[in-house]
Amino acid sequence: MNITLMMTIYTTLIMGTLITLISSHWLLMWAGLELSMLSIIPILMDKTNPRSTEAATKYFLMQATASMILLLSIIMTMMHTGQWSIIYTNNQIITLTLTLSLIMKLGLAPFHFWVTEVTQGTSLIPGMILLTWQKIAPLSILIQISSMINQPLIMTSALLSTLLGGWGGLNQTQLRKILAFSSIAHMGWMVAVINFNPSISLFNLIIYITLTIPLFSILYMNNNLATLSLSHVWSTAPPIIIIILMNLLSLGGLPPLTGFSPKWVIIQELVKNNNIIIPTLMTIMALLNLYFYMRLTYSTTLTLFPSTNNTKTKWYFHNNKTMIIMPPLTMLSTMALPLTPLLITLN
Repeated sequence: MNITLMMTIYTTLIMGTLITLISSHWLLMWAGLELSMLSIIPILMDKTNPRSTEAATKYFLMQATASMILLLSIIMTMMHTGQWSIIYTNNQIITLTLTLSLIMKLGLAPFHFWVTEVTQGTSLIPGMILLTWQKIAPLSILIQISSMINQPLIMTSALLSTLLGGWGGLNQTQLRKILAFSSIAHMGWMVAVINFNPSISLFNLIIYITLTIPLFSILYMNNNLATLSLSHVWSTAPPIIIIILMNLLSLGGLPPLTGFSPKWVIIQELVKNNNIIIPTLMTIMALLNLYFYMRLTYSTTLTLFPSTNNTKTKWYFHNNKTMIIMPPLTMLSTMALPLTPLLITLN
């Protein structure tokens, strides 16, 4: 891709999200979402092949449908309130269509099928953008309209997302699909608490992005696409595989790693608001995520190919550039749990 064209596309992607973040006008928010959607399509098709073309087409169709529903709800909001800015309304049809459109854009259940297919059909860097940056704008709108979200719909979607995000990843061997199912489950945790305390949803998003970007970066540097390739990395660079697996376990929410802190805070907030059954069910469903991460850990670190040479220790004898980022990644994935009160206060 031409460098000028690439810079234009990425600038448009960033500007689309920023327009949505700083706007209080419905049409500007919608325009920002459209800019973001249209600019990521050529990024998804960076490597031109039938699989990436199919992934970009699926993404466009799903996002365009969600945008049409969102525009319909915006027009109904303007007709009901007479204002283009975000104003509270208790109209059930408006809140239902607004919530439904944003659920589709975030890839929450039951509209989650496109997330895994699109992530698997693209390379690692576009997949990382799709699962991190592209979640910011729709979630920011959800946070701004948190007082008028259709609560039964959003809680049902959150429970289904945590269930299907864990259940779907059990039989996967492709790392991109595993991370896509993990994203679905994390989105479920974020929206479950958005009615009660939107700042906790923002905190969860920050932790999720903090863990996901380094994980995708290491996978990209080592060209790891499947669990089998991870077992090969263990024989050549054990520290790298340890960082990958610690990040995976942290994404699964294993205490005392960093990924446990948002789940801990969300459970505490839901219980404080007299919701006992929902966090109990979500915690049980989160064990599904933790199970396939633990299984991945076992298959890549405790099972080694038989060998009589010194290939398992050759990583000591060459300069691996990826070792430079090992200390900060280790700190991010393991040491940030004590900072949870400070981060919540900042949010």
